[in-house]
Amino acid sequence: MRYVSTRGGAGSVSFEGALLSGYASDGGLFMPQEIPALDYATLRKWSSFSYPELVKQLCSIFISPELIPEAALNDLIDRAFSRFRHKDIVHLSRLEKGLNVLELWHGVTYAFKDLSLSCTGQFLQYFLKKKKKHVTILVGTSGDTGSSAIESVRGEQNVDIFVLLPRGLCSQVQERQMTTVIEDNVHVFITEGNSDEIDEPIKELFADEDFSRRHNLMSLNSINWSRILVQIAHFFYAYFQCAPSMDSVPLPVVEVVVPTGGGGNLTAGCLAQKMGLPIDLVAVVNDNDVVHRAIQRGDLSLSRPVKSTLASAMDIQEPYNMERVFWLFSGSDSNLVRGVMEEFYSAKKVQLPSQLQKKLSEGLQSCSVSDEEIVQTMRRCWEDNRYLLCPHSATAVCYHYKHSSCHPSTSRCCLAPASPVKFENAVLKADLPLDISPEIRKLKDMETRSCALKRGDDWAKLLRQQIEAVTKQRNHMPS
Repeated sequence: MRYVSTRGGAGSVSFEGALLSGYASDGGLFMPQEIPALDYATLRKWSSFSYPELVKQLCSIFISPELIPEAALNDLIDRAFSRFRHKDIVHLSRLEKGLNVLELWHGVTYAFKDLSLSCTGQFLQYFLKKKKKHVTILVGTSGDTGSSAIESVRGEQNVDIFVLLPRGLCSQVQERQMTTVIEDNVHVFITEGNSDEIDEPIKELFADEDFSRRHNLMSLNSINWSRILVQIAHFFYAYFQCAPSMDSVPLPVVEVVVPTGGGGNLTAGCLAQKMGLPIDLVAVVNDNDVVHRAIQRGDLSLSRPVKSTLASAMDIQEPYNMERVFWLFSGSDSNLVRGVMEEFYSAKKVQLPSQLQKKLSEGLQSCSVSDEEIVQTMRRCWEDNRYLLCPHSATAVCYHYKHSSCHPSTSRCCLAPASPVKFENAVLKADLPLDISPEIRKLKDMETRSCALKRGDDWAKLLRQQIEAVTKQRNHMPS
């Protein structure tokens, strides 16, 4: 399996090459050169698999056994999931009136990103130890990615990780999950900017090919293909848990509702669909509705600065993984994708070509959910089920409540990306009880460490200096 850029201007790479990088050299994102279609017999066979078994099957398709032999791959995935709190790793809660909530948040940081990043961290260590190599990881986070990425590499000698997070725009728990990690290889920066502004200095450093090569820069944001790969398993597991039967031909359709920020999970769903999984996808966003407008009207534009919402991890106006979605829906048309994305990043707005917009609107549904609707949904779900949602999960459940009478014969699964324990303010706003775990409670009393990046500073320059200083210090340490 080889990987190519969505923009068509870079040569193909192996899984290792896609993993140990950020953007492709032409500014695009890596995607598999071929997407295999699974037949009915394979889907029936997989329907009895556990979540970890599905991850192993999918990874074995997209990672060559010459790179990671099957036994080693299975061992890495088992190790990745060893720290999860639920025996099934992922759990489906079946609630009243056909509401199915797939809990993706039973990992170390109580967020779905633990699923993909725990595996990605293991794959990374496998290659780094084999080649005795060191990498520098750059991560921008709107909430959950930073802490999951840190947990996947904390304390490792062959990795330094630099994380940028926006001051006051993450929840207190999210921020402290990052700033309380006092490890020599973890470097956290709190910025006076929003999630999209954080991405700018990271893109600038990756675009400097000499600097990127000297420091072996890579990303663990969902620009990294490995993140997308593992997330494909969410959709297979959701389908097999919610499909009413695996005996009918054709197989029944299951609707999967995806809370959407940067679009990584949505991309994984589109890939699962492309592989033959009979799912309908719904992208649900908060008041930052660029993905919704792009799907409905072909309007990919920044309508305003990023708005701070209760679903803070989705407070994004530049959803970079939509580039992958466009590539999939355009039939891998790299020229079209390059033109669209270059115009968008230059002008901050672009009208999608009519054929692409038509395919998007036919292939995906979408909606936008306000803070008021999030609170109402959290309350209703609690009243009906005594079940507490995080504000991001509530966006998906809000869609379910609005459409519960539509297509009653179709099963629906709402993805729940995070635990409510990470969003105390939202739970309090909904006037609901919250049982805070001891792990979360102790964060408030732990020592913190971080650096500040102030508005008006040259963030790329300051990051450059910090990375060079850390590299210099490491090179002078005794081996």
